[in-house]
Formats: sequence, C-alpha cells, structure tokens
Amino acid sequence: MKKIEAIIKPFKLDEVREALAEVGVTGLTVTEVKGFGRQKGHTELYRGAEYVVDFLPKVKIEVVVSSDKQEAVIEAIVKAARTGKIGDGKIFVTSVEQVVRIRTGETNDAAI
Repeated sequence: MKKIEAIIKPFKLDEVREALAEVGVTGLTVTEVKGFGRQKGHTELYRGAEYVVDFLPKVKIEVVVSSDKQEAVIEAIVKAARTGKIGDGKIFVTSVEQVVRIRTGETNDAAI
C-alpha cells in the first residue's frame, strides 16, 4: 500500500477530486496548508504599504491506495493539477505498513 500526498493550488481541488474518482479512489483527506517552494512568496501592496507574503495558500490531498493503483493515481493528479506555471505543487509517495478500519476491524487492503 502507498500513501500519496499531493500539494496543489486550491482552485484545482475539484478537478483533482473528480480525476481521482475516475481512477477508483473512494476516499481522501484534504487539508488547507500554507507554504512555498521555488515561488518564494510574493510582494503585495495594502493601504499604501508594501509587504511580503512568504507562505502561499495550498491544499494537501492525502490518499492511501493499493500499490497497483499508484501510477494511475499519480497520473490523474498530475493531469488535473497542472497549470504549467510555477507553484503547481508536488506529489510525495510513501509506503504504508498497516491500515485498520476502526469501525469493523478490517485491515490492510480490505480497510482501504
């Protein structure tokens, strides 16, 4: 099993969610986060004063899938989240040792 975390632009969330549903992802977790990479933030003007916005709003999507779905899920996220501009985000893939569904006690693939 693999945990796929994707950091994307907030306005791309609905497109990514729909793309994941098309490849068979039945559940995901979404968190509003802030951060920066190569963008390094930007400068804004507010009431005549200039200030730097270091941390940009992003959305983190977390999905746990069986290993055979990994590539399809990554491809779906990339296609749906890509704008071609800096700040499109990143995808991180890690191994998951065990999953337990609390309600039923099902484990691993049955619990996904």
